[in-house]
Amino acid sequence: MDLLAALTPAQRRLLAAALVLVGVLVLAAPRLVHRGGSRALAPPLRVARTVRTAPRLVVDVAGAVRRPGLYRLASGARVDDAVAAAGGGTAHADLTAVNLAAPLSDGEQVLVPARGAAGAAGASVGTTIVDLNSATAEQLDTLPGIGPSTAAKIVAYRQQHGAFHSLAELDAISGIGPAKLAELKGLVSPP
Repeated sequence: MDLLAALTPAQRRLLAAALVLVGVLVLAAPRLVHRGGSRALAPPLRVARTVRTAPRLVVDVAGAVRRPGLYRLASGARVDDAVAAAGGGTAHADLTAVNLAAPLSDGEQVLVPARGAAGAAGASVGTTIVDLNSATAEQLDTLPGIGPSTAAKIVAYRQQHGAFHSLAELDAISGIGPAKLAELKGLVSPP
């Protein structure tokens, strides 16, 4: 204390400022050393990029196309995309019998009929097989025993549950029973 009393007021302020500065450095030094040291020793930060891929659909393209087979298409693809992936229709393809704008479902079969092709039941009258998985409500309405209301139910069921894998699945739709299923046999695909 005797030393402090001997100092002038200006010297005391200078000493106080020096002590404050030393205190700040003592408290901040570990943080400054830690930050500086960790930057020099740590490897550069690498952020893994997440590659988002669209869900894929697998569809079977059959009938009058250049390269029938299984194709993987992006979610949201249309029947037209599947036909294009299969090389397009052959010279004998009847693309007017297929709804090219219909959305695809995973596991669906796209059947492109040949011109003049007929189902077994309608061979003598020249009917065209209607694809349950791509037909519009208007196309479904042309089937025997299927009116506009039932056709709309078929389209709604397909949109909610995905592709039909057999004719028998139509039984889940109200208004379609064994008698109508028998009438539709040979007129629709899948059989």
